[in-house]
Amino acid sequence: MIDNMSWLAVYSEIVLLVMGCAIVLVDLGVSSHKRSVTHFLTLLTMGVVAGLEAMYASSGNTFYGWGNMVVSDSMGSWLKCFAAVTMMACLVYGRPYAGDRDMLRGGELFTLSLFMLLGIFVMISANNFLVIYLGLELLTLSSYALVALRRDHATATEAAMKYFVLGAMASGFLLYGLSMIYGATGTLDIGEVFKVINAGQVRHQVLVFGVVFIVSGLAFKLVAVPFHMWTPDVYQGAPTVIALIISSAPKLAGFGIAMRLLVDALLPLAMDWQQMLAVLAIASLFVGNIIGTMQSNIKRMLAYSAIAHMGFMFLGLMSGVANGAVDAVLAERAYSSAMFYVVTYVLTVVPAFGVILLLAREGFESDEIADFAGLNQRSPLYAGIMCVCMFSLAGIPPLVGFYAKLSVLEALVSSGGALHVALAVYAVLMSVIGAFYYLRVVKVMYFDQPLTATTVSAPADVRLVLTANGALVFIVGILPGGLMALCAEAITRTLAS
Repeated sequence: MIDNMSWLAVYSEIVLLVMGCAIVLVDLGVSSHKRSVTHFLTLLTMGVVAGLEAMYASSGNTFYGWGNMVVSDSMGSWLKCFAAVTMMACLVYGRPYAGDRDMLRGGELFTLSLFMLLGIFVMISANNFLVIYLGLELLTLSSYALVALRRDHATATEAAMKYFVLGAMASGFLLYGLSMIYGATGTLDIGEVFKVINAGQVRHQVLVFGVVFIVSGLAFKLVAVPFHMWTPDVYQGAPTVIALIISSAPKLAGFGIAMRLLVDALLPLAMDWQQMLAVLAIASLFVGNIIGTMQSNIKRMLAYSAIAHMGFMFLGLMSGVANGAVDAVLAERAYSSAMFYVVTYVLTVVPAFGVILLLAREGFESDEIADFAGLNQRSPLYAGIMCVCMFSLAGIPPLVGFYAKLSVLEALVSSGGALHVALAVYAVLMSVIGAFYYLRVVKVMYFDQPLTATTVSAPADVRLVLTANGALVFIVGILPGGLMALCAEAITRTLAS
């Protein structure tokens, strides 16, 4: 049934769709190679939808639309707000880089980013298996096109092909799992799936097969081991601005559909998917941190860093249920810690890529760790921002990454099981090993001699946003309570709805 609430539930998605189409048409009349008009309209659209979602989230209301196919709740609205702001920062950082490499022709960078954001919004709002899949396909198809934006660049084309294969496998696994759950329960509605499974009307073995494929599809999307495969190759081969985009906002969508599928729909099967998440977390923390120490290319290093961080996020998601019993307090603590973790990871990795983009120039990518030698002597400000990001990703106090890891570990230990305590100890050990490659970047910036005396310059908008972004990583680290409370409140309201 379509009513007024249905339109309200997808208001931001409609704005994105209409403006995406309008900007494509407007761009046809833009002759400037800088695409200033397209850039401005794109940022304006993202700013508007970010404001709308922040307003919805602050109201605390939950409402369903389009026959329960979509939902607008506090968690989803905050995730969409953060995703829109993240995409805005990505486009501000990436515009000079893209302009130098002739990637702004036709304005595809901006319009595809808008449609990618639309896919993220649809995934986060989904309350139906088909809507999840539609959002996923919109996100991934836009991502493939973005990675292949430099059509005359062999490395980017190879990365696009590998990303396409990875994405196709992820979609296949997820779709097969969803179809099995549909076959077993007879419904695509997430709320109805929960009721049918909770009533015990379906054979457990059939559901477990579906869960296996769904978790595998999510693991592909969140680059967890052993489904990471070509992810470091994609990060390295894609233009740096695209690597920034695909490494940031889609992680928020990944967390969103993990919550919709595993918690909202499949919580009665928590004992089954908890074990899978534990295995994925153990493998991701090991591979991400151990192989990350061997990397000399900073984009590959950040790819392995992403793998390790997603392992940590899985630990947060799996700690919401203890011994098969659902405890409301435990669940809220676990899922809010996972949400806090993924939000702070995105907040930190975006300025890190921003500094890499800043150092790159035409004909020089600056994607080797050695390229950062003596950066402090050339630009203390940007070296300081990169230093804050590396310390935060390593989990060094008092930066925000430390509190993110601490909140996940607290949730894990408070669940009470011996296995969970052992996993917490293992995660700490892996984090200590992983700190090596973050600190190596800091050492290169502050103690190695610079390879060039050229000072680092940046347009005013990039300098302003990057400085604010770096400062935010530091400030949220000093005062993490506000963001933690926001995540806890969002999860509490969502679980109560």
